[in-house]
Amino acid sequence: MPLAEGYDLAMLDLDGVVYIGGDAVPGAAEHLGAARAAGLRIAFITNNASRTPEQVALHLRELDVDAAASDVVTSAQAAARLLAERFGAGARVVCLGAEGLDQALRASGLEPVDAEEDAAAIATGYGPDVPWHAIMRAAVRIRDGLPWVASNTDHTFPAAFGVAPGHGVQVEMLRNFTGVEPVVAGKPARPLLDESIRRVGGRRPLMVGDRLDTDIEGANAADIDSLLVLTGVTGLAELARARGELRPTYVATDLHGLLEPQPAPQDAAGARRLGGWSGTVDDGRLEVTGAGSAGDWWRVAAVTAWQHLDATGEPADLAAATPPSDG
Repeated sequence: MPLAEGYDLAMLDLDGVVYIGGDAVPGAAEHLGAARAAGLRIAFITNNASRTPEQVALHLRELDVDAAASDVVTSAQAAARLLAERFGAGARVVCLGAEGLDQALRASGLEPVDAEEDAAAIATGYGPDVPWHAIMRAAVRIRDGLPWVASNTDHTFPAAFGVAPGHGVQVEMLRNFTGVEPVVAGKPARPLLDESIRRVGGRRPLMVGDRLDTDIEGANAADIDSLLVLTGVTGLAELARARGELRPTYVATDLHGLLEPQPAPQDAAGARRLGGWSGTVDDGRLEVTGAGSAGDWWRVAAVTAWQHLDATGEPADLAAATPPSDG
């Protein structure tokens, strides 16, 4: 059964899954359209707290991906939910972030205020224009006991000029100064996934991402099945050495994986076999031989490497394992 028929909600990370920088991942719009036609709800979820859902949806539509603001869920919205549930409507919250965080707080009935004003809590998120004096004042207030919710802990951010420091760098600095651990809303913490299900709906959700340490780890922590797509940052080296909490339920080369069955490799005569491929580890070296689809190659390679890692504690040598370029 294709995944689009076995689940009723796909929660998609954005960068590396739907687009890379300013460009759509090839085929993403068509694959998502077909998945929707099969009855699958689509939620676009992001740890980026700086942009509003309207801004994200506009960007997706510019890439020919069908998206409304109601389809987008941000870590800022998840953070605002946590604060509203704890402190109630009308609570004053220091907003140390950009427009996306400010708007999310207001939409949840909270009142964003500056770092010097009286407040019940503080919310932080990525904001390139947040002044240093506001960060200093917020740090002192957190150290002195002001409750703190961080939108995410991503250490990097894909900027136009390259990979730049993300909000996680600021969180680490504040944590080191204050000795306080924030409540985190974004992946791999659970609140963003819960907020996505609450807003978009679905009883059988599937997390779709390209990062093991946020998308897949977050899905496993929330006991949600996951699909890793190989259009982003994860390659064979990262996949082969992934421990249990970082392993996806399914692996596909791209979002077309939503439209395909995802059979598991089977053990046979000391090898893992699927779709014409056979995987073994001999003398610590991973080998996948045969012929078939690229997706099946990756499934065989992953399961074979994981079995070796679990049995020996050491990742397999990948020198002889070359993924096929196409199906």
